[in-house]
Amino acid sequence: MRRRLIYTLISLFIASIMQAQPNPVSWSTSTSPEGDGITNVVFTASIQQGWHMYDMGPYEGGPNPTVFTFKPSAGIELVGPVECISQPVRKFEDMFGMEIGYFEGSASFAQKVRAKDGSVLKANVEWMCCNDSGCIPPSDEDFEIRISAASAASDNVADTPAAAPASRRSSAPLWSIVLQAMFWGLVALATPCVFPMVPMTVSYFIKGSEDKKAGRFRAFMYGLFIVLLYTLPIAVIIIATRIIGGEAVTSDIFNWFATHWLPNIIFFIVFMIFAASFFGFFEITLPSRLVNGSDSKSDRKGLGGIFFMALTLVLVSFSCTGPIVGTVLIKSTSGEFWAPMVTMLAFSVAFALPFTLLALFPSWLKRLPKSGGWLNTVKVSLGFIEIALGFKFLSVADQTYQWGILGRKLYLAIWLVCFTLLGLYLLGVIRFPSDGPRPDKDSASGKSGRRIKPLRLTCALASFAFVLYMIPGLWGAPLKALSGYLPPAEHMKVNNHFYDFEEAQAYAEKVDKPLFIEFSGLGCVNCREMEAKVLSYIDIRKALDNHFVVVTLYGDDKTKAPRSRWVRTEQGKLLKTVGQINSYMMRRKFGISAQPYYVIMGYGHLIADPHPYDLNIQNFCRFIDDALAEFERCQEEERDNERK
Repeated sequence: MRRRLIYTLISLFIASIMQAQPNPVSWSTSTSPEGDGITNVVFTASIQQGWHMYDMGPYEGGPNPTVFTFKPSAGIELVGPVECISQPVRKFEDMFGMEIGYFEGSASFAQKVRAKDGSVLKANVEWMCCNDSGCIPPSDEDFEIRISAASAASDNVADTPAAAPASRRSSAPLWSIVLQAMFWGLVALATPCVFPMVPMTVSYFIKGSEDKKAGRFRAFMYGLFIVLLYTLPIAVIIIATRIIGGEAVTSDIFNWFATHWLPNIIFFIVFMIFAASFFGFFEITLPSRLVNGSDSKSDRKGLGGIFFMALTLVLVSFSCTGPIVGTVLIKSTSGEFWAPMVTMLAFSVAFALPFTLLALFPSWLKRLPKSGGWLNTVKVSLGFIEIALGFKFLSVADQTYQWGILGRKLYLAIWLVCFTLLGLYLLGVIRFPSDGPRPDKDSASGKSGRRIKPLRLTCALASFAFVLYMIPGLWGAPLKALSGYLPPAEHMKVNNHFYDFEEAQAYAEKVDKPLFIEFSGLGCVNCREMEAKVLSYIDIRKALDNHFVVVTLYGDDKTKAPRSRWVRTEQGKLLKTVGQINSYMMRRKFGISAQPYYVIMGYGHLIADPHPYDLNIQNFCRFIDDALAEFERCQEEERDNERK
């Protein structure tokens, strides 16, 4: 024992001197087809002369062996363990009191995988190398190896849910958010702050319309500047945080915005203020000096004038587009690195497109409706919608901090009131200060001179229909169409349901059942959709109830964990809340950062490829069935081992 301690101290001393030197081991990879859809992935280590690297061991109480770790990846199935291709030199080490294997010059290792074309194998290798003077600390390297069509027969795994492409994880929700962003970008055009800017845009571009080629270029640049003014600020923030602190910092910032009580309460208050402004109780405007300064510079010739023209539009329209932009960004913060930038780009393109087209074809202005009372109707209607959306932020804070002040029924009641009042407003039953005086009755007929137009009546009926749809929710109806917006109903009632990973894992081993892990979030929109539309499906519910031990781990739960469960990260940060600990375990153990995500374990390892957000019930059923089949196979192996 004393000799090992002395050896370790000497090695650490020498390592402190060697750390400035390049690592004596470099790695390369290659792939080759094996047939039957199997690809052989080879990892080759090139070892500098005079150094040796230890083999795969294991060595209890000895040196660090070479260890390969593979992260869960959609479309990738490991076939057997890592095999050592090179023959190690074996030698009895007096220092460790055991025979040790090591490589000199080079070493190759192989891992067979069954993969779909285009899938990415994510691996990490950790190794330790020494020379005659001592050893350097263990090093590691990450690999992302794309399996191409030349080395993967994708038709052999096409029917396996584990082989679904990784893009499935985020494409559905991202495209949904992008479409919503484009919709709101077009809606913003009809707001009272934006629509009156249309004639000003047309008149500006008519001045230089003699040169058609130059006019088209000016119109294009005008639209481009609008897009950049909306998109670049959020892109700069994301990229800067990514460069300064890496992906984890960017993720933490957006997670903080999405789940912390402070930004959610601020957004809630801001939305209530904007709603009051939309109702006409007061006007929200930016400082006149800022707007006037931008407007005065728009008279310049060239690109400078076009830029300030676009800046004027963005500033003047802020009081109407601000809440919409806030909603778009918050909805996208649960996505990956690109999601906020892509959704903001989609919003700004949809918003800028009409102005660009009108700049190209000024004659189209004659076909547009004139400004009038309809603009105020749009503004007031948006006020009711702002109130409904604003309570979503309060709900997120309430859920993540477990305050219990805004339950599902109260939230529904608020929405019922909002959309009932919206319907009554559209019918002319209630009015606001911005609507002006009520029209006098027609003197000849004695009837009201105000007639409801077909479009207004249709919108009122749609609002009342929405109210009728929500009413059953007060008595427990699932309201699946709104599952992403409402506070969660009571979580799925299944036997053997835990909220602590270690407790659930211990119980699963005790009763010999697979462990179903649900990575979720109290304020997660996609999680609510999965619960309402997939996990509530009767066959899935029965399977979870009868064949699994279920554990739900919330990544945004702000409840303080018991001191015994606190975790300190590699960077020295102490994690104290339940959500922080769950998120860290999710990233560390499974290499996953998205929510919702579903993992099934048996006998201490994964028995199915992790399943992402996916509203396809058949895919989820196959995911569960494949896991149960694999678990039964593992059970049979365990019984065979016991009989032997």
